[in-house]
Amino acid sequence: MQAIRSRDTKPEQLIRRLVHAQGLRYRVHARPIPDLRRTADLVFRPVKVAVFIDGCYWHGCPEHYLAPRINAGYWSEKVARNMARDRDTDERLIAEGWLVLRFWEHESSDACSLKIVSTVRNRRAELGFPPSTGD
Repeated sequence: MQAIRSRDTKPEQLIRRLVHAQGLRYRVHARPIPDLRRTADLVFRPVKVAVFIDGCYWHGCPEHYLAPRINAGYWSEKVARNMARDRDTDERLIAEGWLVLRFWEHESSDACSLKIVSTVRNRRAELGFPPSTGD
C-alpha cells in the first residue's frame, strides 16, 4: 500500500504541465474549502473550480474497475466508500458555489487539459475577471 501514490501521479503531472503551458496557475492538492478535509488535484480559487483526476481502480471506473479476487469484500467496500466520498465532496463543493471537474486517469491528458482551460477561462469571463489575471 505504501507504494501506491495518492498524489503526483503521472496523469496528474501531465495534465498539470499542459494546463500550466496554457498560462493558467493553480494550487496543487489543496483544500478548496478550508473546512472540508479533502483535497482537489488542481484548485483554481478565484474562479472556484476544483479538478479531480481519479484513478480507475480506487474510484471505481465503470470501464476499468475489476473487483479483486483476494479479500474481495474489503476492497470492494473500500472502493464503494471512495465513490460515496467523491459524490459527497462534489455535493459540498457545488453547494458552496464551486464547479467540479472529474476525469479518469485513462482519459486523454490533452482532452482533459483543454476542458480545464476552457472551463476556467469561461468561468473567469462569467465572473467578470479581466483576461490577464492569473488563477
